[in-house]
Amino acid sequence: MHRWAIPEREYARQEARRGRRHAYESLDPSRTALLVVDLVPFFFEANTTCAEIIPNVRLLADALRDAGGAVAWIVPGDPGPTTWAREFLGEEVAEMFRGSGGSGPIASRLGPGLEARDGDVLIEKTATSALFPGSSTLHDRLQERGIENVVVTGTLTEVCVAGTARDAATLGYRTILVADATAGRDADSHNATLTTVYRTFGDVRSTEDVLELVAAGVRS
Repeated sequence: MHRWAIPEREYARQEARRGRRHAYESLDPSRTALLVVDLVPFFFEANTTCAEIIPNVRLLADALRDAGGAVAWIVPGDPGPTTWAREFLGEEVAEMFRGSGGSGPIASRLGPGLEARDGDVLIEKTATSALFPGSSTLHDRLQERGIENVVVTGTLTEVCVAGTARDAATLGYRTILVADATAGRDADSHNATLTTVYRTFGDVRSTEDVLELVAAGVRS
């Protein structure tokens, strides 16, 4: 698992701005959704860190379900042979990524050790961000459930996880990215993304922190 850290100067900056280290010090579990982004076999094969975060993703999913929250499994979809992808990625890589999410029912396309349960939200996205307009039905599904808080996990930290977290913040969701339940290309890319998200878009917390927030929300 990545050794994660945010520079102390960033914590100090936010403490000076708002008087506390973390923007979101409480969660209503019934209005919270865990977003699990792109944890599919394609990415497990390329990045061993994906397997290492699975226990934390499962802990978060179980805790939120038990507390009345939602769990959304998000997998890559096929956007078609777009001109942009062919030009930017090249024909071979563009075609590879078109199939990265696999085929068949979404629940069957999750990576090793992951399992959707009855009542979970299953989403296919066709853009980097699951919340980019037109890329999926995720925003509508979250709104139907009255979701105000999103807890973002998955891979790659610096690509689809970050894109989804940024758009979540833009849409007004109270956004928390879980540092030890996300997998990046490497530790440097991972930590640079955590710092950017913490500075501008949402909180960055550990799995343990989020579990404590969920438990406190149940008690309150």
